[in-house]
Amino acid sequence: MALNSYKEERKNMSYTALYRKFRPDAFSDVKGQDHIVTTLKNQLRANRIGHAYLFTGTRGTGKTTVAKIFAKTVNCEHPTEDGPCGECRICKAIAAGASMNVIEIDAASNNGVDNIREIVDEVSYSPAEGRFKVYIIDEVHMLSIGAFNALLKTLEEPPSYVIFILATTEVHKIPVTILSRCQRYDFKRISIETITDRLRDLMVQENQQVQEKALRYVAKAADGSMRDALSLLDQCIAFHYGKELTYDMVLDVLGAVDTEVFSRLLRAVLERSVTDCIGILEEIVMQGRELSQFVSDFTWYLRNLLLIKTSEDNAIEDVVDVSSDNLVRLKEEAGMAETDAIMRYIRELSELSGRIRYAGQKRILIEMALIKLCRPQMEISQDSLLDRLRAVEQQLEKGVVVQQPAQTAAQGSAPEQKTARPGISMAELPKAIPEDVSNIVANWPSLVGQTAMPMKLYLKKAKLSLGGDNRLMIVLEDGLASDYFLKQEGNKEELEKLLSEFAQKKVEVNMTVSRSDRDFEDSYVDLTQIIHMEIEEE
Repeated sequence: MALNSYKEERKNMSYTALYRKFRPDAFSDVKGQDHIVTTLKNQLRANRIGHAYLFTGTRGTGKTTVAKIFAKTVNCEHPTEDGPCGECRICKAIAAGASMNVIEIDAASNNGVDNIREIVDEVSYSPAEGRFKVYIIDEVHMLSIGAFNALLKTLEEPPSYVIFILATTEVHKIPVTILSRCQRYDFKRISIETITDRLRDLMVQENQQVQEKALRYVAKAADGSMRDALSLLDQCIAFHYGKELTYDMVLDVLGAVDTEVFSRLLRAVLERSVTDCIGILEEIVMQGRELSQFVSDFTWYLRNLLLIKTSEDNAIEDVVDVSSDNLVRLKEEAGMAETDAIMRYIRELSELSGRIRYAGQKRILIEMALIKLCRPQMEISQDSLLDRLRAVEQQLEKGVVVQQPAQTAAQGSAPEQKTARPGISMAELPKAIPEDVSNIVANWPSLVGQTAMPMKLYLKKAKLSLGGDNRLMIVLEDGLASDYFLKQEGNKEELEKLLSEFAQKKVEVNMTVSRSDRDFEDSYVDLTQIIHMEIEEE
C-alpha cells in the first residue's frame, strides 16, 4: 500500500518546464511579433495561403511556435479568428504529435540528400484527413547543398495540399534559390517590456510571488528571447522554491551583480583609483559572482551611460530601461565622465568579453583591464591619449606640479651646455627668452589641451625651443606632424591665433623638423627644462 502511494505521489510530482507549459496555442498568445501574426491571420481570413514560408530570427522568438499554430489552423475543422479551435479531432491529434498532416523535421540531424528525398516522395500522397500536409523544417540552414538542391523543385511547385515552413536562426546560410521561392518573415527580438508583462501574467497563473525588479532583470538577461526568459525564471524559482522571488535572489542564482556596484566601480575608474577598483572586484569574487556576466553587465551599464551622455532629449530614457533611482545616478555620472572616455571603457571591456569566455585566469584579465581604464598612459590609441591629457589637466587643477627629475651628482648641478641655434649657448639663453614665450612654454600642456585632434596629438609630441628674433620655435616630428603644419594651409595660423589669444598680443612661431631625439638634443635647446628650472628656483 505504501509503495503504491509513493508511486502515485511521484506520478503527481511530474513537472513541465515553464517554456513548454506555456507555449502559445493561439495567435493572441504570441508576444512581440504582431507584424507577423497580423499578416498570417489576414492570409487565413482571405484564404490566400502560400506554399512556402521562411521564418527567420534569433532563438526563442517564436518561429516554431507560430509555425505549429499556423499548421493547426489550416487543418482545423472549426478555425477561429485567433487560430485553431483546439477542440476538434485534428487539433487534438496535432497537439499530441499523432497527426500525419504535420511533419516536423530537425535539419540539424536530418540534413542529407536521402532525408529530403523521402520528403519529396511523401509529398505525392495527399492527406488522409484535413486540407493540408505541413512540413516544418527547423534549423533549415543545416541542410547540405545536395539536400537543398533535392528540395528545390518541390519547393517551387509543390502540390496544392502541401505547405513548407522553413525555420532558421542563420538565414545568410540559405541559398538564394531557396530564399526566392519563400515568403520571408523576420522575427524580431522581443522587448524587455513585453517579456516582463508576459512573465508577470504567467506568474499570476502559477501563484508565484516575484518582485517586479526581479522580473525586469530576468527579461533583460534573456536578450530578446522569451524562451530564455522562461528558462531563467524557472531556474530561479526552483532554487528558491516556495519563497517569494526577490531581485537579490535572482542576482544570486544567475551570478549577477547589482547596478550599485557598477556605479561604485565607474566612480573609482573616473578617480583613477586602482586600489578601489581591485577592492570592488575582490568583493565580487568573494560573493561567487560569474565574472563573464559581470563584464557583460558592466559594459551594458556603460552603454546606458553613453546613451544618456550623448542624447539631447528625454526620449532616450525609454531605451535605457533602468529604474528611476538608477536613472538619477546615471545622469549624475554622465556629467562626471567625458564621451570619449566612456567609449574607450566600452571598447576595452568589449574586447575583454571576447577573451575572457574561455580564459583560465579570468580575474587576472579583469584586473589588467581595470588598471588600463585607470592608467590611460599604458596605451597609445587616440582616445587613450585624450584621457591622458585629461588626467594631466586634473592634476594641474588639483595643484599637482610634475617636476623634472633631480640631477645626479655625476651630472653636476649646472645643465650641460649645448649648441642651440647659431651661436646661442645655454648660459645666455635664459636672459634672451621673452616673457610671452616663457608664459606660453610654462602653460603649454593646458594650451595643447584646447586644440582638437589631430593637432593635439602632434603638438603633444613636439618640442619647444627658441628661434630667430626670439620667437617660439616648435620642433616637429618628421612625417605626419610636419606635413600637417608645414604643408597643409591654415593649421599653423590656427595655432598662432590660439597662442595670440592667450598672450593678448600677436604671436608668430617658427616651425622646423627634427628627425630624432638625438638630433634635437644636438641642435636645439629644450625651453621646457629651462622654464621649469626657473620656476623651481623662484
